[in-house]
Amino acid sequence: MATPLRGVVPPLLTPLTADGQVDRPSLEKLVAHLVNAGVDGIFALGSSSEVAFFTDERRREVLETVTGLVAGQVPVIAGVIDTQTDRVISHVRDAERVGVDGVVATAPFYAITGPEEIERHFRTVAAATELPLYAYDIPVCVHVKIAPALLAQLGAEGVLAGVKDSSGDDVSFRRLAAMNRANGSPMSLLTGHEVVVDGAYLAGADGCVPGLGNVDPAGYVRMHKAAMAGDWATVQSEQDRLARLFEIVFQPVGKVGPAAGVGAFKTALREMGVFSTNTMSTPMSPIEGDSVARIRALVEEAGLV
Repeated sequence: MATPLRGVVPPLLTPLTADGQVDRPSLEKLVAHLVNAGVDGIFALGSSSEVAFFTDERRREVLETVTGLVAGQVPVIAGVIDTQTDRVISHVRDAERVGVDGVVATAPFYAITGPEEIERHFRTVAAATELPLYAYDIPVCVHVKIAPALLAQLGAEGVLAGVKDSSGDDVSFRRLAAMNRANGSPMSLLTGHEVVVDGAYLAGADGCVPGLGNVDPAGYVRMHKAAMAGDWATVQSEQDRLARLFEIVFQPVGKVGPAAGVGAFKTALREMGVFSTNTMSTPMSPIEGDSVARIRALVEEAGLV
């Protein structure tokens, strides 16, 4: 990318057919839904895409399809998430082949790692590609929190182009933002929170990567524009409305993690006519029953149906 990635960059969901294949017509509708709303980029193969459930072949299929549909309208960054460095670099090669604009990697996981291994991991991945590398800080999934001082150092040295912060640690994010400013703001700082994006903007975020942005991208675009203009009353109003819409993820009964969160997003998009199904990757099952009616009611309340 010629300029740093800022603004609204939704982590793209992956619609699936009833038999679990990539649903290209629904994916085409979703990409149009986002681009027409004015998003600033698309993050493919993130957590919301169900990347952890995909084979390498499925990852390549999704990337090829998404980049073809986006066709350069906005930047596409690709998740290259895997357990250890060599596997991550293998995904980087696939991302390079389809022509993405940047790659996103977590800290290594499964095998226990510490600060030394995490630093070496990011330095090795960055050295292996000319694409901008974004760190994805998501301790709930990889069981380690990346220290803000390390992220700031790697940004100052040009190893990292930015950070997608899904840590849930607002103090850490504010510290990172302060350190990044002190270094001349070399990194783009993007929050992965749906319901406290307003606070992240006040702390120094350059944008957001909200899963709920698949459902209501226009709301996040309005909030970003208001934040950049210093219109904090509009920021608060949009954030309050989006927080109310986010209640969809608490409607499923007996589901946790992506089965509840991503499942609710998919169900909302089906009710909106964007997706054909709300099918989830195995072993997750789709949301059914009364939960669907409650999700639809919240989507209708938000004026999206």
